[in-house]
Amino acid sequence: MSLLFNDFASWGAHCAETGEPLYQPVLAYEVEQKGRTEDEIWTGLQRAYDVMRDAVHEGLTGNMTSRSGMINNGAKKIAASPVTVLSPEFKQLITRALGAKEVNSCMGRVVAAPTAGASGILPGVLVTIQDLHKLSDRQILEGLLVAAGIALIIEQNASLAGAVGGCQAETGSAAAMGSGAIVYCLGGPVEQVFAAVAVTIQCMLGLVCDPVAGLVEVPCVVRNASAAAIAFSSAQIAIAGIDPVIPVDQCVAALGEVGQAMETRYKETALGGLAATKRGKEIEKMVLVQDVNILPDDPAEM
Repeated sequence: MSLLFNDFASWGAHCAETGEPLYQPVLAYEVEQKGRTEDEIWTGLQRAYDVMRDAVHEGLTGNMTSRSGMINNGAKKIAASPVTVLSPEFKQLITRALGAKEVNSCMGRVVAAPTAGASGILPGVLVTIQDLHKLSDRQILEGLLVAAGIALIIEQNASLAGAVGGCQAETGSAAAMGSGAIVYCLGGPVEQVFAAVAVTIQCMLGLVCDPVAGLVEVPCVVRNASAAAIAFSSAQIAIAGIDPVIPVDQCVAALGEVGQAMETRYKETALGGLAATKRGKEIEKMVLVQDVNILPDDPAEM
């Protein structure tokens, strides 16, 4: 990781010294790691963002019913709800993030950003911020590179995996990526970008990973929507110049420490939390029975 640095402090110091925008050293890292030209990297980023936008569209127009039945067109129901407690823009954010994650739960095509379990957050955040501020795709792609840099540093010093650090490591990291990208895309200075990441981690710290029946559906889908909301609120807090008090690198260290201390049953094992509730165990039994029933009679067909 020689080109990307090991922490936010070094990343920020490099950009202050060279005058490079935050995305530039991440782009250089991608070129070296992938062995591709910058043009090829930009093309790949555009392809990824197109998939994100497609997931948002599919989640709001397609039939989003999962095999387990736990996911049933939630995004469309929110969009059509005649009673709302949200502004139109906030409602769009929630439906987009939730819908894109429903695409994943229904075996559709998504971008793991940074994981499939958190795949609705960046699409919801980036598509909404682009609409609100009429940003170009190029600005969004630069934001994606900044988000990637954020994820790589978190991965080095904590984790991005629910099985290692709980849901705080998955949806928490994705929300941090989203909030940092928002501030960058809106022209915020490096200090505000990093402040947004710090505030997001503070808000997501301690969230367990407890998927019902071991499926990345409940509570994963609704958490994508709430994490997108936290990304927006954290970005607003940072843009206003509010000091997160705890520096971003120390927030990341806390994320890693909490993840290590978390009991195994709260780290994607479906042994604790919502997965261990009476209803959660009933669903688990039904899902297992359904899986057995669809197996072919002839083992040769498997």
